[in-house]
This record gives sequence, C-alpha cells and structure tokens, in this order.
Amino acid sequence: MKKSTSLNLLIALAYCVTLIGGMYLGYRFLKDQGFQVQKDIRYANTEEEKVEDIIHIIKKKYVDDINADSLKHLPIDSLLHQLDPHSAYLPPTEAFELSEALDGNFEGVGVEYYILNDTLLVTNVIKDGPAFSSGIRQGDKILKVDTTVVSGRSLPRSAMMGKIKGKKGTTVQLTILHPGTSTPVLLNVKRGKVEVSSIDAAYMINPETAYIRISKFGATTDADFGNTVKNLKAKGMKKMVLDLRDNGGGYLTAATSLANQFLPENKLIVYTQGKHDPRTDYFTTGGGEFEQGKLAVLINENSASASEIFAGAIQDLNRGIIIGRRSFGKGLVQEQFAFEDGSALNLTIARYYTPLGRSIQKPYKRGYKAYQNDLEDRYNSGELTSDAPKADSLMNNMPYILKDGKKIFAGGGIQPDIYVKLDTIGYNKFYATLLQKKVFIDFVFDVLADRYTADYLNKTVSIFNISDKDYVDFLKYAESKKIAIDTKQLIASKPLIYKNLKLMLYKYYLGDNGYYKAHNLSDAMIKQALTYLGS
Repeated sequence: MKKSTSLNLLIALAYCVTLIGGMYLGYRFLKDQGFQVQKDIRYANTEEEKVEDIIHIIKKKYVDDINADSLKHLPIDSLLHQLDPHSAYLPPTEAFELSEALDGNFEGVGVEYYILNDTLLVTNVIKDGPAFSSGIRQGDKILKVDTTVVSGRSLPRSAMMGKIKGKKGTTVQLTILHPGTSTPVLLNVKRGKVEVSSIDAAYMINPETAYIRISKFGATTDADFGNTVKNLKAKGMKKMVLDLRDNGGGYLTAATSLANQFLPENKLIVYTQGKHDPRTDYFTTGGGEFEQGKLAVLINENSASASEIFAGAIQDLNRGIIIGRRSFGKGLVQEQFAFEDGSALNLTIARYYTPLGRSIQKPYKRGYKAYQNDLEDRYNSGELTSDAPKADSLMNNMPYILKDGKKIFAGGGIQPDIYVKLDTIGYNKFYATLLQKKVFIDFVFDVLADRYTADYLNKTVSIFNISDKDYVDFLKYAESKKIAIDTKQLIASKPLIYKNLKLMLYKYYLGDNGYYKAHNLSDAMIKQALTYLGS
C-alpha cells in the first residue's frame, strides 16, 4: 500500500458502513457532473455496426479533433482507449445500473450497518427515518431479513443490501437483537424516503470560526449549507473553514449553487466548452449566505470535479485561500448515448474551465509539454484573459496566471495557495496491514465501544485518549486476527494507533461531527487555515 493512501483508507474504513434504503451513491452524481443522457436510441445490431455508430458519434461530438476513421478496425474497448480516460463503453448490465442510479431511487429504511464477525451491526440510524420510527437503534444486530438468516453467514455486502433496501411503501421484516438482551424481536419496517443532509460535519471550532465538511455535492447541498450557515451565524460565526478533502464531486449545479453562497452577483463561476459543444457560462445570482467573512477551503489529491469547480472559482475570484495539496484534475464532461441492446457509450464532449480559463483536467495522453503549448496558444489567441504578461505565463515548466499579484497555477487540477504535505510518519507495512484487515474498526465495534459512553467522550474530546489497557488489548485482538506483530514497526506506528482508535470511537458514538472534532485537533491543514484566518 502506498503511504499516501493510508489515511484515506482509514477514513474509508470509518465509512465502511452502508446507507440502507436508497442511500446508494454509486454514480448518482454523474448526471449534472457532465453526464447528459442522450434519449435517441441507436439501432446497432452487430459489433461492426456499433463500431460504425460510435465512430460517427465521435466525429460529431468528441471534445477534441481526432482521426476517427483510423479507429474503424479496432474493437470497441481498444477504440475508446485511444481517446481519454473517461470515455467508456458500458455493457447492458452496467448501463442499466448507471441509468437506475441516475433516476434517483433513494428509498429504504435508513440505517447504516457494518459487517462484524459475519453479523450486521447497526452503527447509525437516521433520525425520524423508517428504522428509527420502528425502534431500531445503534448497536442492534440484524439476524434475519424476512426469512433469510444473515447472521453468521459470509454473505457479500451487495446481497445484504439487496434484501433490505427497496421501494417506498413496501415492508421488510427484520429480526433484531437489542444490546444486553438474549431474545430477538421481530420488527416490520415500512420502507420510505430517507432524508440525509449533505453536510457531514459542522461546528464552531472557536468562538468566531466555523468548520464545515462536505464530502459530496448532492441535490440538497445548497439548501443544507444555507441552513447550516444560518445556525452557525447565530452562534457567532464570522470566519469559515470549508473542508472539501476527499470530495469526489457530484452535481455541477450543487457546486455552482454553493459558489453562489460566497460570491457577489454576476461573477463567472465556471464554463464548459468542446470542439463541437459551444461554450456555456455559469454565473452567480447573488444573495448568498456568506458573501462576507474570511474563507479557507481545504482540498487534497482526492478532491475532484465539482470540488475543483468550486475551489477554482474561489481561487480565481480571490474570495478565499485554498489550502492543501493539488486536486485530482477531473474536468471532462460526458454525454451518454444509448444502444438498442441496452448498452451505452459515455463520450467526453467538453471540458470544464475556471473563470480565468484554466482547464481543470490534468494531462492524460499527449504529455505535459503539449498541454503547456496549448495553454500558450490560448494566451496568444486572447482566449485567456489576464493581467499577466505573456512572458509570465510559464515559470519552471508550470503555467500560471497573475491575479492581483498572486500566481495562480494551471496544469490540471487546482494547486493550493498554501501547500501542506502529507504526514507519513508512522505509516509502514505493519500499520497498513492493520488498516487492510479492518482491525481498528473491528476492535472498536467489538470491544472498545463497551468501555465508554457518548456523554463521556463528548465532554472530554480535547483531552481524551485511549488507555494503555485499551492499547494492550488491541494488540491481543490483532494477534487473534492472525496479524504478526513487528516490534520495530509497532513502536513507530504506536502514536497513530492511539489516534485512530480514538477517531473510530468518536465516529461510532458521536458520528461525523464527533469524528472531525477529534480529528481536527491535530490536523495540519486545519492549523494552517486557522493561522490564515487569524483564529
């Protein structure tokens, strides 16, 4: 495992619980992220006819110039590999799953669960959702779904999800074992619509500064954010840290609406353009909840697409400071074309550009020098408008634009104004094995959760740490999972083990808000943000 991915894997494990009942994300955000489903059905019956149809579509729609006729004798997958990383052919099953996700069927019972020792452990119940109303609570174990025994069986997660989620109005019978009891109870849960906030965490990090984390741009992000800001303003918020780390994107309209919350009227947020797709501009309308007040936006290498659109607009328009590491660089718009047999073509038709004309997409085929040359051509043609002289457009092989005396770098993705390197101290093979084998989260759910209470953790967040006994028991637990203890590597990773057990415990008892309150106490990017904000 690469060291740079270890922290993200830990966070992923913390979210290893699955939202039952329609909170399946999958590709749900692709529609406004660039996917425009073409309703015209293509009547290709053979592989050869399909190839001809695809080549015809490429000629009419593809984002760049390409000699499509040279692709005629290639199979479909090889043909599309000559294009970009995001143009793809979907077989009928995959196309159906994508279409189903785009239709937005997010209905079910509203629980999060984790598979612990082949048992479904309920780790969170959405308040006021169907499961909550039926009496299901955190810590319950699901033994049976209708007549199917799920406890003690190594069923794949997809199979378990398929048995619990379903359409609004239908009923599922769950056999539940409450903590501290030995007799299971039968609960009939009527599936319904489950409302989930787009805001993962929001709290006052100090008397004037709020912390808000958004991990996806969903349909309700704008409304959720507006309500959150109003509540935080009532608590004294004047400054904000907005955390978009590991935010892989979502609805384009959610990103532009969020930008509108910070920017004055009639400001260009982003535009899209392709060889055959005319330029489309997205402007602010004004009236946002946080047009005034200092802002720091956090990004990293997993912040992509809609996150990059937002961060690029904030940076180009000098609305706030961008802190972290260069973002992913996903700035291509796809359109979907359906075939009669149920398969589909997702073809890139345009690129996203920041207000100053920077392409968000990182170079993927022709090399970085070609990308630089393209940028220089756009300067020469006048497409890129900036107060930067032509000689300043390249520096140390990195294109940039001068904006009010500040260098804003291009080259794909969003380069932060303040760079914070990834801290890899303590990350080693032994620690990576603990992550891969899910020992942290298993130990917390199986053992550690019984030793603490939510009230105690909430009151001691700034000073709490697990005990030495907890640590020793964790090592014994790891050995019981057939993990070999490497003493030298254990000593190096010990501080991380203490920290991550604390974070998993706070996640379990206090949800995302608790997790990030504990995490942010020692987070390097948070420290940089608070320094910038003067907090």
